[in-house]
Amino acid sequence: MLFRTHFVLALLSAAGLGIYGTFPIQPSDTVTAIPNYKDTTLMGKVVGITDGDTFRLFLADSSVVRIRIASIDCPERKQPFSTRAKQFTSDAIFSKQVRLAVQSKDRYGRYIAEVFYDQKNLGQELLRNGMAWHYVRYSSDPYLQQIEDGARAHKVGLWSAKDPIPPWEWRKGKRTSR
Repeated sequence: MLFRTHFVLALLSAAGLGIYGTFPIQPSDTVTAIPNYKDTTLMGKVVGITDGDTFRLFLADSSVVRIRIASIDCPERKQPFSTRAKQFTSDAIFSKQVRLAVQSKDRYGRYIAEVFYDQKNLGQELLRNGMAWHYVRYSSDPYLQQIEDGARAHKVGLWSAKDPIPPWEWRKGKRTSR
């Protein structure tokens, strides 16, 4: 209990030292109780990386929530570039304070959100480095498509492979092969 109290105090102290200033969303928008997900902002420390587009976030109220990065889809486990995408995400945000712009909650209970760290957007960085697809089923953002197209043209990351299979097709194939 004492550790949790000290940890929460450290988080609150860090917030007072200007960590919020590096993100595009203001600290006054931060909430941890989320009755309506749309337009909610969260801030916390990344405590676990599940895969390239999913991680766990420790909030100021000592709860841990699962986050799914909005508008992108990284390779699935056992799919080429899966490990590299997970490592990219880990290198970018593990054990760091991040700010989220929550869009919704999915059927698995994960918050779907844009993720901001070091004045960068994680989804955009994954696309730029060829570690993800723009998930057009859930996003029509032309800027994200432009980033993916640039990575494809330069054969960056997964685009260096011959005929990379999008994760949604990989998952569909896994379901039918069982």
